[in-house]
Amino acid sequence: MSEYKEVFKRAEIKYLLNEIQYKGLMKYLETIAAVDAYGLSKINNIYFDTPDYRLIRTSMEKPLYKEKLRLRTYGDTTDETNSFIEIKKKYDGIVYKRRISVKYADAFAYLTGQDAPMQDSQVAREIDAFIRFYGDMKPAMEICYDRIAMAGLDDPDFRVTFDTNIRWNVRNMDLRRKNGGRQILPPGAHLMEVKVANAIPMELSRKMSELGIFPTSISKYGRGYADMMRLREKEVLASEKVVNFTAYKNSIIRKGAAANG
Repeated sequence: MSEYKEVFKRAEIKYLLNEIQYKGLMKYLETIAAVDAYGLSKINNIYFDTPDYRLIRTSMEKPLYKEKLRLRTYGDTTDETNSFIEIKKKYDGIVYKRRISVKYADAFAYLTGQDAPMQDSQVAREIDAFIRFYGDMKPAMEICYDRIAMAGLDDPDFRVTFDTNIRWNVRNMDLRRKNGGRQILPPGAHLMEVKVANAIPMELSRKMSELGIFPTSISKYGRGYADMMRLREKEVLASEKVVNFTAYKNSIIRKGAAANG
């Protein structure tokens, strides 16, 4: 298994850019950072939650502390693909990420209750305790997107990512499938995240201000959940209209039959 970082602690600030802002900022970023070796890559996630979506509902209330559990892969996914089971916690604006690396088939089986924990490590025990604490965890939403990641030329801990084509899906959730999904962002939008151990470089802050780029509060899972609930509400209203119309039609038929009788 190749080396990977199990634990992260950093600030992650999000921004929503249009195409003009993206092109303008990239000109500057290319002077202080470089695109990583993967170039444009595909990132796939399944978020796990309770049947009543306790984790995402709590997160959307914007508490001081919140946490999520997800399974992540990069690129096309098979049984043998390296995957990451991650607990992502956020407290007072600082993100803490704990993760283990496991073959996708093993990770999926474990998280869906088909197998026992795969490792005996501190982080693996934390993940197991997380799942036992919340009880009946299940695949809640699949989120996939395309990403360009950049790292600082002088400071490799300084990272910037741009996500596009962000899609959510709740049918047949398994990253080995090509499920497609509904778009989360409008056309031409780029979700940028600046990830730093300390403060954002002053010159970068100045450039973003010039371009009208300011921090925003946005969660991919949160956006997908909100869209899903809107769709479900529309389905309920549509079904109620059908029921009401059927009842109305039947009452007309009955009145007509009574009149003719």
